[in-house]
Amino acid sequence: MNLSMDRSSFVPYEPLNQLKPFANDVWIADGPEISMRLGPVSMPFPTRMTVVKLPDGSLWVHSPIAWNEALAAQLRELGSVRHLIAPNSMHYWYLPDWQAHFREATSYGPPGLEASAKRPLRIDVTLGEAPPDAWQDMFELCLFPGRIMTEVDFHHRPSSTLILADLIENFEPARVKRPLLRGLLRFAGVTDPHGKAPFDMRLNFRGHRDAVRASGRKLIDWRPERVVLAHGRCLTVNAAEAVRRAFAWTQ
Repeated sequence: MNLSMDRSSFVPYEPLNQLKPFANDVWIADGPEISMRLGPVSMPFPTRMTVVKLPDGSLWVHSPIAWNEALAAQLRELGSVRHLIAPNSMHYWYLPDWQAHFREATSYGPPGLEASAKRPLRIDVTLGEAPPDAWQDMFELCLFPGRIMTEVDFHHRPSSTLILADLIENFEPARVKRPLLRGLLRFAGVTDPHGKAPFDMRLNFRGHRDAVRASGRKLIDWRPERVVLAHGRCLTVNAAEAVRRAFAWTQ
C-alpha cells in the first residue's frame, strides 16, 4: 500500500485529530486525507477512527488514523489504550505507529492480515465471528470474507452503534472539490445519502456468496441506531433503514 498525504480533494471534517463525542462512551476522530494507490491509480480518501471506552476504563481504538501526538494526549486523558483494531486488509497502515507508542495494547486484525500487509506489523488476536473475551459483553462481530479484502464489522451493544470501515462509503458531493472525482464517486454508488460498498469492492466477495449473504443479514438484523463510517458522512438518522438499503446487494 502506497500512501501519501493529499488535502486538496475533500473539504475536511474539521477539527482534525480531535475526539468528538458520537454516542455514550463512543468518540470519533477525523484524520488527514490520504491518497491510496489502487492498482494504476491513486485515490484520495478522508480518514476517521473510532474510540470506545470499555467498562474497565480501557480504550478500544478502531482503524487508527495517522499518528498525532495531540490526539494521543487526549486519549491518555480519557483512559488507557488497550485494544488496537485493524478492521480489514486495507485499514491497517498506521497500526504499527500506534503499537510503538502503546506497547501494552493488544492488536487485533482479520484473518491473513499479518501475512498480506505491505509493512511489518503485529497481530496478537485474529478476529472472527466471536468477540474476544476482553470485550465479549460489549460487542457483536460480523466477518465479511473476500478474495482480496476481508473486513470485520462491530456492533457496540450498549450504544447500538455499528462500526464499519469500507463496506459503506458515503461521500457528501458538496465536500468533493474535484468534479471528476465527484462523478467517479457517483458512478461507484458511494455518495450520500445512498452510500454503500463501491461496485468494484463487491466483486471482491464473489465466491463467498453464502457467507456474505449471512453476514449482510446479520448487520441488517442488528438494526443499529447509528453507524460510524471511515469515509464520508456517518449515519445518525434512520440508520437501520440505511443499513438495510446499503446491504441489499448481499441478499
